[in-house]
Amino acid sequence: MMHEFLMTHRAELERRCREKVSSRPGRSPNTQQLEQGIPMFLDQLIRTLQAENRGAESESRALSGPSSGDPSGDSDMAASAAIHGADLLTMGYSIDEVVHDYGDLCQAVSDLSIDLDQIFTVHEFRTLNRCLDNGIAGAVAAFSEDRDLVIADRQALETNERLGFLAHELRNHLNTAMLALAAIKTGNVGLVGPTGSALDRSLVGLRRQIDRSLAEVRIGPGMTLHRSVFSLANFIKEIKYSASLEADLLKCGFHVEPISPLLSVDADKDLLFSALGNLLQNAFKFSGNGGVVTLSANVEVDRVRIKVKDNGPGLSEQAVQDMFLPFTQGGSNRSGLGLGLSIARRSVEANGGLLTVESTVGQGCLFIIDLPDRSVTGEAASQHV
Repeated sequence: MMHEFLMTHRAELERRCREKVSSRPGRSPNTQQLEQGIPMFLDQLIRTLQAENRGAESESRALSGPSSGDPSGDSDMAASAAIHGADLLTMGYSIDEVVHDYGDLCQAVSDLSIDLDQIFTVHEFRTLNRCLDNGIAGAVAAFSEDRDLVIADRQALETNERLGFLAHELRNHLNTAMLALAAIKTGNVGLVGPTGSALDRSLVGLRRQIDRSLAEVRIGPGMTLHRSVFSLANFIKEIKYSASLEADLLKCGFHVEPISPLLSVDADKDLLFSALGNLLQNAFKFSGNGGVVTLSANVEVDRVRIKVKDNGPGLSEQAVQDMFLPFTQGGSNRSGLGLGLSIARRSVEANGGLLTVESTVGQGCLFIIDLPDRSVTGEAASQHV
């Protein structure tokens, strides 16, 4: 009988299961698994087979559950399998490892029975399969449920952290603006001067944070892009005006090279505006007082390349690799959230483009937005405005 076979050769079956687990990359059975997991499942399987051998069907179902494999059942096997699945999640294993653990036992029983020429009845095999199915279902259900909770908690934490940083930045800008406005209202200071400049900087900072937040929402899951083909020269004129205001506030030079009126791109204009705006703000920030930022665009092998060049301190190779990660700030100026470049890259990629950077310490940075060329020629060019 199968239950006698399992009891007699239990130590060998557990050894074979441990061996199979150890042979998989990154897996080795720990004390918790040795005491629970497959050993506990074997106990319940043996007791189930014994109950069925006595004709105690209700006891068998209480131990291992119905043949439907309902993971929500309250059988002993469902409860212990749920613990095993949750334990594997805690230890950092994937869901396929949960299934493998039960498959290891099935294979060990089959192999050992062949080695010892042991024959089981069809009913015993059905019971074994039912227990394996219910065990896998319970473990996978618990693993998935706990994993979903972990992911939800992590996402909630990240969202709260991002909102906290954003609220902090908005509050700082708003507080400065209110103080500057209060000083101006007294009549002792005017709009032209340090106080007016402080008000300007605060309002520009508020606009920047709001623009970034809107861009981040628009590139989120489920959002629809509003793509159109538009003139790159006209687009650059629009961004030149708003960017010039910030460059003036920081006393940073801003040079825009002539753009061919024939150049066009197919993109979501607002997202591209946000991406290029973030790159220019970053360039002004690190070039600083007396620095120079250059904006240019050209076509290279059917690709439009929009370039932002600054003469800031530049970045190390490691800093270049990390700079597009959220909440990363690679330079000495640590103002802001460290989200601008991350949002800029995602905005460009949402438009089917690439955002790259070239930098050497002491020689500034060159950011390149690479998009498909949708340029027109001749008479059609005048219609793309």
